[in-house]
Amino acid sequence: MLRLADELGPDRLTTNEVAKAVGLTQPAIFRHFPTKQDIWLAVASHISEIMSEAWEDVLATDASPEDRVTALILVQLRQITASPAIPAILHSRELHAENAALRTQFLGLMARFQKLLVEALAEGQAQHVFRSDIAPSDAAILLISLVQGLAIRWSLGQRTFSLEAEGGRLLARQIALFRAPALMEKTA
Repeated sequence: MLRLADELGPDRLTTNEVAKAVGLTQPAIFRHFPTKQDIWLAVASHISEIMSEAWEDVLATDASPEDRVTALILVQLRQITASPAIPAILHSRELHAENAALRTQFLGLMARFQKLLVEALAEGQAQHVFRSDIAPSDAAILLISLVQGLAIRWSLGQRTFSLEAEGGRLLARQIALFRAPALMEKTA
């Protein structure tokens, strides 16, 4: 589904295309998934699983709050590079309009990611690494917006640049803006 969603677009992907790709008939697909919405829920579950595993790998390290924030963003960019259909699926108006459960699942996934960022940013503030005049929730939204904006630019630009390299470069600039004034002077 992820490969086909990338090739055709999630909104144009039919169950007939899926059946052909996996070597089944269309009715056989519906024996496993009663509706097309159920197929998309399985895709969302898979996306949630791979992202959650990647986040857990980051959290399993003894990284500083700044390094944890950086690693969480970079792992998102790597996930998008590995499965380029993810942003299109996450932003598909048609899929979400027709499938409230899918929308709810993706909202939950995004909320978990935002929570991980907020926690790392708040910890960084408590350690005087990050500025105290920026709400961690606002900083997390700015970082998520960085990922989303880069993913859109990468997709529209036909993936002609390294998403991780460009993201790392811009992320370093964003993190520098979050640093506490005393640390900004030391790193300047």
